[in-house]
Amino acid sequence: MANKSSNRIKPAETELKEKLVNLNRVAKVTKGGRTFSFAAIVVVGDGNGTVGHGLGKARDVSESISKAVDDAKKNLIKIPLHKGTIPHEQKGKYGAGKVLIKPASDGTGVIAGGAMRAVLEIAGVHNVLAKSMGSSNPHNVVKATIDALSRLRSPMEVSRQRNISMEKLFNG
Repeated sequence: MANKSSNRIKPAETELKEKLVNLNRVAKVTKGGRTFSFAAIVVVGDGNGTVGHGLGKARDVSESISKAVDDAKKNLIKIPLHKGTIPHEQKGKYGAGKVLIKPASDGTGVIAGGAMRAVLEIAGVHNVLAKSMGSSNPHNVVKATIDALSRLRSPMEVSRQRNISMEKLFNG
């Protein structure tokens, strides 16, 4: 849990892109009939290692999306990127949603499905292999992907934690 708080960053209102992952229409049955409302899941990021997710609920679609974007801007994290991919393989989990992300060579592209693809593209990962296991619920898949990304460590961070030089880290 300490790792997540250290990756949190303050929202920068400039150049943040947003992507709608899922829009769900829910109905509340009352005496007078059905009352519809909308729940939106949105991811925001700058395409350069910053990503966040948010949930917004409202009676109309546009208001739920804007609430989700505001929520996402409060939950931004910074991830280490290395030549357009991630530094190492990582698993993430949230509820029954489990994900696996692996670094890929240049030119591979984002090999991921649905909710994972949206998160990885907004984060600025250009080459990655990803697999979603377990639940296909967009809420859990997005949060599991964010969990996996927040657990990533840069080579500098690894060398600092192990008290070894960068050369020794890469050469054995």
